[in-house]
Amino acid sequence: MRDIRIAGVLAGPLFIGVSLAQALTREGFDVTRHAWSLLSNGSLGWLQFANFVLTGLLVLAAGAGIARSVPQSRWAGRLVGVFGLSMIAAGCLRADPALGFPAGTPDGPGTVSWHGIGHLVAGAIGFLCVVAAAWVLARHQPPGPALYSRVSGTAFLLAFAGIASGNSAPGFTIGFIAGVVIIFTWLAVVSLRPDPVS
Repeated sequence: MRDIRIAGVLAGPLFIGVSLAQALTREGFDVTRHAWSLLSNGSLGWLQFANFVLTGLLVLAAGAGIARSVPQSRWAGRLVGVFGLSMIAAGCLRADPALGFPAGTPDGPGTVSWHGIGHLVAGAIGFLCVVAAAWVLARHQPPGPALYSRVSGTAFLLAFAGIASGNSAPGFTIGFIAGVVIIFTWLAVVSLRPDPVS
């Protein structure tokens, strides 16, 4: 079952790499101010759409692998699977232009559309599910990995709470990027070795 779980190792580098490449090269994007979801806008928005969908498919596959290989905690894999589905949904439901991105967009929060609301709701559901997955899996891991799962889930939850507050200060935006790196690193680690002891 390890071969399907390799998807969990690939998901993070894909999502983070494609997002960062765009964040550093697209006109008007400020990595300290703009959430990566905004990259779905503009003429190159299709790149982030594809990034969300492909990453979501990889996360979904990883969740299936974890659910099958950790019979004591199938819920952890299922929750990871919901995170994957939420990424696919968030990719299909484009975030609204805001905070001056894409270039030419007025500064400020901007108008919120139905698909913008859908993007936020899908993301929130997925984020909470992957946090829950980390905590659920921790119950069936040795002490060291269990602590790592709990810390990773909690760190991501705090990063999500910061960005969900609507504050676009650099600390919140960079903090959320760090949270994304932390949770995808956790997914890679448990995809390589999710085996429980109890």
